[in-house]
Amino acid sequence: METSMLIAVVAAIFVGFLIGFLLMRILQNSKYNSKVKELNAKADLIVKEARLTAQRLESEAKAKADKLLSKAENRHEQIKQKKIQEAKEHFNKLREKFTSEKAARMVQLKEREIELKSLEKEFRRKEKELKRQREEVEQGRAELKTIRENLNTQLKVLAKKREELDRVSEQHIKALEEIARLSEEEAKEQLLEVVKAKAETDAMVLIKDTINQAKLNATKEARKIIVQTIQRVAADFTIENTVTVFNLDSDDLKGQIIGREGRNIRALESATGAEIVVDDTPGAIVISSFDPICREVTRLSLKRLVADGRIHPARIEEVVAKTRKELNERIVEIGERAVIDLDIHGLDPYLVKMVGRMRFRSSYGQNLLKHSMETANICAIMAAELGLSPKVVHMAKRAGLLHDIGKVAEEKSDLSHALLGMKICEKHGEHPAVCNAVGAHHEEIEMTSIISPIVQACDAISGARPGARREILETYLNRIGELEELAMSYEGVMKAFAIQAGRELRVIVESEKVSDSYADDLAFMISQKIQEEMQYPGQVKVTVIREKRAVSYAR
Repeated sequence: METSMLIAVVAAIFVGFLIGFLLMRILQNSKYNSKVKELNAKADLIVKEARLTAQRLESEAKAKADKLLSKAENRHEQIKQKKIQEAKEHFNKLREKFTSEKAARMVQLKEREIELKSLEKEFRRKEKELKRQREEVEQGRAELKTIRENLNTQLKVLAKKREELDRVSEQHIKALEEIARLSEEEAKEQLLEVVKAKAETDAMVLIKDTINQAKLNATKEARKIIVQTIQRVAADFTIENTVTVFNLDSDDLKGQIIGREGRNIRALESATGAEIVVDDTPGAIVISSFDPICREVTRLSLKRLVADGRIHPARIEEVVAKTRKELNERIVEIGERAVIDLDIHGLDPYLVKMVGRMRFRSSYGQNLLKHSMETANICAIMAAELGLSPKVVHMAKRAGLLHDIGKVAEEKSDLSHALLGMKICEKHGEHPAVCNAVGAHHEEIEMTSIISPIVQACDAISGARPGARREILETYLNRIGELEELAMSYEGVMKAFAIQAGRELRVIVESEKVSDSYADDLAFMISQKIQEEMQYPGQVKVTVIREKRAVSYAR
């Protein structure tokens, strides 16, 4: 009973527990369902908010994308405009370069045209001169033919008269023999003694008169030859100034020429060897150098650089090298043209180049090449007027062209230009007569050739005729005096002598007051003061001489 009751109790407890469990599950399910519904509602709300956020983010992303696209388009447009502007600037630079090169070519063509016109004018003048000379030769031939015919006629008449004279002489001798009763030999001896004494007296008088007349005629003929020679030389001009000022279109170009921290102007001075002075002078810069070739290279290089617009050290070196090469070719061409114009053959190529270098050198305002060519023409005409052989005439013309070649020598020397020119001519195979004429045209050596005095006289004629040189004697003497006074203004200077026509200043100092080291400084100071305070052609060499003299007396 108790067991059944226990079972019943256990069963009741189990059933109760089961019912409770089921009730709990039911309650839990209802809570779960409500929570599920709540969660679903929240999920729907979250989904709705997510959709709204997604829509908002989408709209914001779309707006940002539109903004970025707009910015990209603007950036693209800016880049496009910039590229277009750069292309325009590049095109303008190319057009300016083309225009400048075209202008330079036009200038070169104009210069070439002017040069061709001058050559044509010179050719026509020479053609007229040759035509005139041909007419003179034909006229001379006609006169010579007439003279020859007259001489032949006179010779025939003389032959007849000689025959008559011989016949009359024979008759006269026979009559004398009959009268004097002397043989022909005895009469001849007596007659010869009388005639000889009288002939000696007459000969002495005749010789004296002939010598006096020859001197008078020689003076007249020499003056006539010199005047005719000067008149026959057709020299249009001989004065030509060396260009040392480079003109600029704008003062803004001075900054480009100087460059950052002066690097451009230093590169240009280093490459050319000339000094470039950029000051406040409007529209111009000054090129300073003792070497006219360096000055011309600098001027042409500046002209190209300014026309090109690209001025920097690398470009400067390139332009200067190219300009120097072209100028050397031009110098050779000028020398060849001068030699051809003078009809001089067989001249050494180095001497031809030196002749071309004369084109860029002037002496007292007179262009050296024009002066040398004029001297050569005068020498040839004077030698021909003196009746010298064609070979000597050619040598005289050759010596006249080369007489001042020492002034353009490339090597430095303490010799005068005449002696240096003689050594150059000897070195390059010129005839000894030509070398002597070159070295002796300032009487520094003895004249050993007939053409030497001709070259000396013709050099003086070309340099001294009116208008040839712009420096008068008074100005020259004043410059010499100023040179000596300038040197004497320094302490310790005892004497100063300006020699070589003012191209050299020799300063003698007192050895007690001036030391060897100070002598070098004194030479430099004097040269700088001359450069700053005086105007002079070419260059002035300053030589300071210091010597110590020991004197003692024996009593």
